[in-house]
Amino acid sequence: MAETIKDIREKFQNTDVEDLQVLIEAYSADERSGVVTLIRNAQKKIDALEKEKERMYNMFSFEREYGDNEYICGIDEVGRGPLAGPVMTAAVILPKNCALLYLNDSKKLSAEKREILAEKIKENAVAWAIGRVEPERIDEINILQATYEAMRQAIQKLSVKPDILLNDAVIIPEVDIPQVKIIKGDAKSASIAAASIIAKVARDHVMVEYDKEYPGYDFAGNKGYGSASHVAALKEIGPCPIHRRSFIGNFVG
Repeated sequence: MAETIKDIREKFQNTDVEDLQVLIEAYSADERSGVVTLIRNAQKKIDALEKEKERMYNMFSFEREYGDNEYICGIDEVGRGPLAGPVMTAAVILPKNCALLYLNDSKKLSAEKREILAEKIKENAVAWAIGRVEPERIDEINILQATYEAMRQAIQKLSVKPDILLNDAVIIPEVDIPQVKIIKGDAKSASIAAASIIAKVARDHVMVEYDKEYPGYDFAGNKGYGSASHVAALKEIGPCPIHRRSFIGNFVG
């Protein structure tokens, strides 16, 4: 008795994309429309995976270029623009021949995808660390210097010392490690993309907790950025302890 389409569908659903080709070949002679559709959709998944592998190969081009170095570290920041909360950075050293997929500029990923990838990065990384500089310090030394400070923190917290740093668009002062400045690096380097994801997820968690401590500004939703509702709340309620005084002069007296 021939297998039902339901049975075949379950096989396709329970098979990893890497193994779908075996099923495609096994059922290629089955002309039932339901099976033909399953095969067509499976082929699309295979094609999408191959396209992603090619994209990730390109994302590791800088890592290959500087591959003579043992520990290649990606650096990125998040939170330079918000009106409230810390600026945070991440430093990530991925292993050689890293097989992670879907790494990208954190802004191009959904919150759910970032959370999943952040855990995978932490599980696979040779080392990773986070730097954080608070609003008071940002007001004291300005956001650029605070970002550099947070980046130096992250580097210093790593369990191994990097041989080279791949940075998103900056050269970090007061660091005795060779650095490579890559414009839009979080979309071009896997290591920087990984750092972008780690930093973004960490800061989002911080702002969700601050929303509980300082309700009324919707920090869980806007993450401290100047949304219309945040600005309206700032004008009505006034600033709270995590607002950056040097950023909010246009909205409060």
